[in-house]
Amino acid sequence: MVLELVAFDIESTGFGVDDEVTTVGFAVPMGVRVFVQTGGRDADNVETRVDDRVPVHVQVTTHATERELFEAVGSFTSERLCNEDVLLVAFNGERWKGGFDLPFLRTRLARLGLAWLFGDVPYADLLPVLTRRFNTTVTSGEADDDGSMSDDRTDLVSLYNVLCDGRHSDVDPFVESAEAVAAFNEGRFAELVAHNVADVLRTRDLGQLAQWYCSKSEFSVKSLSPTVQR
Repeated sequence: MVLELVAFDIESTGFGVDDEVTTVGFAVPMGVRVFVQTGGRDADNVETRVDDRVPVHVQVTTHATERELFEAVGSFTSERLCNEDVLLVAFNGERWKGGFDLPFLRTRLARLGLAWLFGDVPYADLLPVLTRRFNTTVTSGEADDDGSMSDDRTDLVSLYNVLCDGRHSDVDPFVESAEAVAAFNEGRFAELVAHNVADVLRTRDLGQLAQWYCSKSEFSVKSLSPTVQR
């Protein structure tokens, strides 16, 4: 049985323990589900403005605080992901020696005293399987400082553009992911959501590619269930 692949990605205000999650997005078969924190600011018509620039249906809900965002995400995951035939995937979300999304979420939830969001959900990180089982070396026309004329592409955008058709990159309003922080700070929520949508769509497409060309054993699937329910 092939599990339904659901890609997810988060955006944050930075990388420190006091930084907050601003956006959580999931690519599901019928489109993309996005939760965005507004910090209590106005975000009228954000869903309409995102739909105008994105080629898939996007459902967006806005939440005044990070706590309210997590509570909404928790309701979604318990209803949509738990006890279902779903495989949650991320790109560098959590690997054997690293990752961003899941460790960041654990710290933020712990600091707010909230329960873990992903009970009874199998998870696989796409970064290891993509870099181990696909050739991601791009030959350039000029030598690097070390004399090499090739470069391994291992970030999400570069891998997507190398291995897939690159079409979802047109959805992304940012050149660098760091621009998502400025967008949140300046209240440009439609751009922030569009960036998150682009990332989860790129992640989903790369996950499907890996399913087409790699065996199940390459995915290193693990459970995200906590040892004790809070």
